[in-house]
Amino acid sequence: MTAAARQPGEHRDLDGSDAAPRLTARPTPGPIAVLPEPEPFFVNAARAAGATVAPLDADTRGLIWLSPDGSGALRAVLAEHPRLEWVQLPWAGVDAFADLLQHTVSTLPLITSGKGTYSEPVAEQALALTLATLRFIPAKARASAWEPESRGTSLYGRHVVIIGAGGIARELIRLLAPFQTTITVVRRSATPVDGAARTVTVDELDSVLPHADVLVVAAALSATSAHLIGRRQLALMRPHAVLVNIARGGIVDTDALVDALERGVIAGAGLDVTDPEPLPAGHPLWNAPNSVVTMHSADTPEMTRPLLAERVRHNVRAFLGDGRFRGIVDPRAGY
Repeated sequence: MTAAARQPGEHRDLDGSDAAPRLTARPTPGPIAVLPEPEPFFVNAARAAGATVAPLDADTRGLIWLSPDGSGALRAVLAEHPRLEWVQLPWAGVDAFADLLQHTVSTLPLITSGKGTYSEPVAEQALALTLATLRFIPAKARASAWEPESRGTSLYGRHVVIIGAGGIARELIRLLAPFQTTITVVRRSATPVDGAARTVTVDELDSVLPHADVLVVAAALSATSAHLIGRRQLALMRPHAVLVNIARGGIVDTDALVDALERGVIAGAGLDVTDPEPLPAGHPLWNAPNSVVTMHSADTPEMTRPLLAERVRHNVRAFLGDGRFRGIVDPRAGY
């Protein structure tokens, strides 16, 4: 679908393409169940792709799991139905299922997630938070008196460091192009990313932070990325730099971030995700200098439902036919 053909507010699934690699060991096609509740919107999406949707029983081979958490409930379903060969999870992040993925790797069926599905709306939010914090919009919006001096930084020509190289990062790079930014991507490998001036591995993160005007966290939460941004990393950043997190709150040490904002170590933070989440009323992060929390709303149900339905349709066709699944989860990596 071209941009010109889109309807207002319509987004694309950015994970792969119809030319995605075909699995060599493919699940056995068969009936599909939709749980915990067989929501008609997604049942119809599966049927439109050719699936036989039926209650879970011994003949079921595929499962569309619509609960964003419930790892224990899913574990029980998999234990009771060992002949399941494919499970579709609802969100891009699978950290809510980390315990299941870590402890049942050898017995898990093929797992696919929504990674890449929601990249466009989340990248749009990342850009909005970047502009808001650079221009001190949170502080200005809270003001009750006219400020005597103007303050704010332009995004044009700045150095943006993005942690992560998935669909969100790649879409954000595209959105940043008109601002003529210099982009460094931090990822597991040094494989170049289109649109980035430089790509480095995670062990080089500390070396690029002192040069960042904007730090965007767009990586998956895993055992290796938890608290990846802590006191030491924040101290390496410039006083005018801002942090934007649209990935998972646990990647950033919240106490360290609050302290950095209050002491002016960095200039601001735009957060769609927090740790803990929901962020409790009265938490100091709500009123930290030049911070804005958008309460995990980068992608609303109006955005996600049609995108997840399209992912369901695509992966049902892969399950029944060509084996070209999108969003395959690596249980060992945790995403």
